[in-house]
This record gives sequence, structure tokens and C-alpha cells, in this order.
Amino acid sequence: MAPPDDVVSATDLAEYAYCPRAHYYREHPPAGGPGRRAQRRADAGRRYHARELGGERRRAEHGAAYWGALLLGAALFLGAVVWVFHR
Repeated sequence: MAPPDDVVSATDLAEYAYCPRAHYYREHPPAGGPGRRAQRRADAGRRYHARELGGERRRAEHGAAYWGALLLGAALFLGAVVWVFHR
């Protein structure tokens, strides 16, 4: 069952908050469709966002490994300091 037309979804709110103009054009597309220039700009925007989100995804996936390596290095350093001054 589809939601009624007068219901606003969280996606609609987020899209409007991010870019009211894009939300307007999604809800009210131009009669002849987007022009070539608008299509090129939209494609460039999609590529940009895909590239940026890919970087964030990689950082999120490897973040635990970086923290683990940092903690291991700190533990080894602390162990070396204790070993040198305890002798």
C-alpha cells in the first residue's frame, strides 16, 4: 500500500534541508526534461559524491585497523620505556 500524497517522508525532509532547489526540481520536473548542461552538472555531482562517499567508506572500514595499530605501537613504546627504566 503506497503512502498518501500528503505524507512527507524523512528522505523528503533531508533532501529539502540539503538543497531546496534540487527538491523542488525533483517534485516539479521541467516540461522538456533537463537540458544537456543540467544533465552534465548532475552527472558530475553524482561522480563527486560517489568519490567522496567512497573515501568515507574506506576510512570507516579501516578505522579500527588504524586505531589497533596505534594502540599496539603505544603499548610497545610504553613497554620499551618501562623495560629501559626498570633495569
